[in-house]
Order: sequence, then C-alpha cells, then structure tokens
Amino acid sequence: MNEQADVGYRDFQRWRPSVEVAFWVALSILNTVFNGLVAQIDHARTASWEPWVWESSSALLVLLLIPFVKAVERRWPFRFDTWRQSLPWQLLASVAFSLVHVAGMVGLRKLAYGMVGLHYRFGAWWPNFGYEYLKDIRSYFLIVALICLSRLWLLRQQGEAKLLAEPDDGPPVEPVERPARFLVRKLGKEFLINASEIEWLQASGNYVNLHVRGRDYPLRATMAGIESRLDPARFVRVHRGYFINLDYLAEIEPAETGDARLQMRDGVKIPCSRRYRAALRERFGQPD
Repeated sequence: MNEQADVGYRDFQRWRPSVEVAFWVALSILNTVFNGLVAQIDHARTASWEPWVWESSSALLVLLLIPFVKAVERRWPFRFDTWRQSLPWQLLASVAFSLVHVAGMVGLRKLAYGMVGLHYRFGAWWPNFGYEYLKDIRSYFLIVALICLSRLWLLRQQGEAKLLAEPDDGPPVEPVERPARFLVRKLGKEFLINASEIEWLQASGNYVNLHVRGRDYPLRATMAGIESRLDPARFVRVHRGYFINLDYLAEIEPAETGDARLQMRDGVKIPCSRRYRAALRERFGQPD
C-alpha cells in the first residue's frame, strides 16, 4: 500500500466539503464571466449591465440546484450497469431542475429590473421554457457527468473492494460464499484485506463501505446481499444500514427510546436500532 497516498487522501477527506463547494462556485463564476462576455457582444444595443443580470441570475439558480442534482444521482446512480434504469428518473429530474431554474432566474431578473425602474419581460412561458429546457438538460447532465467523474476519482484514491471470484481452473482456495479475504484495487494496485479486520460495514447507495483501520473501501453490493457472506459468529447487524464486527465493539450506550449507540474501539459511534438491540445484548448473555 502507498502510505503517502493514504495520508493525502485522508487530508483531502477532511477538506472535501469545502473543496467541493469551492469547485462548484469557481466553475459557476467562470461560466458566468464567459457567458456574460458573449451575451454582451451579442446584445450590444442593450444596457451594459443587462447581460450580467441575465447570466448571473441563471448561474446562481444552477448553483443552488446542485445539491438537488447530487441527491437525485445518489438515489438513481448513473453508472454503466444502472443507467438504463436511472435514465427515466434523471430525465424527469431534469424537467424539475429546469422548471425551478427558469422560475427562479425570471424572478431574480424581475427584481433586478424593478430596482432600476424597468420591467423584465420573459415572453410567452411555454415556447420560452422549451428553449430554456434544451439548455438546461445539457447543464443538468454536465453536472451529473462531473459528479460521476469525481466519484470514479475518489474510488481510485480510496480503493474499491470486490469479492474474490472462483478460479478458472481448480477448486477455490477458500469458500467464495463466505470469503476470508476481500480484494481491493487502489491506485492501479491490488491487495487483500482480511474479513476479520473489517471493523464495521455501512450501506451507501448501491455500495457497502468496508471500514478497515480508518479507511473505507466501497464494495458494490447491498446489505442484504453481503449479510450471507459474513461470519455470523463475528458480525452482527445493528441497524438497517450497519453491521459491526463484535471484536471491535467497546461499549453499548442505551437510550431512553429503546435504541442504543455503539462505541467502537477507535472511538467511532454507530447507531443501534431497537429492532436489533435485544439480539446484540443476547450475544453477550445480557437479554433485555
């Protein structure tokens, strides 16, 4: 493993939210400046400030809608194996994206024009919306493409786990149904992690993150699909989105609601729902 790369990735994770916001803001500003200059040339007879109002109002609404696009892409991920199922939902979301974008930017333009005693006319709604939607659908899927590219980059940096496949010739060296190791690909290299070293597992969309020594390795699987592959003597489900390795559990903190919070050895706290709390206590001979 490249320890220097791991340190760099952990440092990036600490600043990731700020970096993402800065990226989208910088991209929005550059796009506004470029489009504003072009609009000023194309509409030389208008007041010099008008093209900047048009472009800045549009860019601001697109910027505010990026969390919506990210949420849609997270719910219906656009990947090679899922794009056919996701495309109808993405197209529907692009219509909603465009409706909010157009309504919001028209409102901002009316406000800006009103401040100088003028009236902004958008024109007939449906013909103009059709024109705007043709531009918005390109913007929408450009944002989706950038989100997908960033996800691929992050997967490459942090490493992506997969189950060991059966060999082409001869018997498998270990039971594939309940593997003792997972294969992780990271920065062009492959290495094995022991299943016993996995501290907990967390659902994340179409992935399950395997947490090992402070790192998360995404495994393309569902929680239901991975459950049968985990050693029941070691792993227990504690929440709809979590499995824990009992070897790394340090403390159970009960809550008045009947739920609990589990403190792992490294100090991380994981939720335990009431549905699974009794089974967890029974594992330690402490029935509710």
